[in-house]
Amino acid sequence: MAIIINIDVILAKRKMSVTELAGKVGIKMANISILKNGKAKAIRLSTLEMICRVLECQPGDILEYKN
Repeated sequence: MAIIINIDVILAKRKMSVTELAGKVGIKMANISILKNGKAKAIRLSTLEMICRVLECQPGDILEYKN
């Protein structure tokens, strides 16, 4: 069982770089990379909300649960 982070998929659809997303969200690029690579143990809801606003998506577009 795992939670999959699909930020890279949404970034590709939006033609946006990790650097650009980090700047618009206001967090370090390293933290976006940790999320993108599935290494994060947690994410603040405020950060998730801001990522969704910038990427114009819903949390379910970014987070996916797999058995």
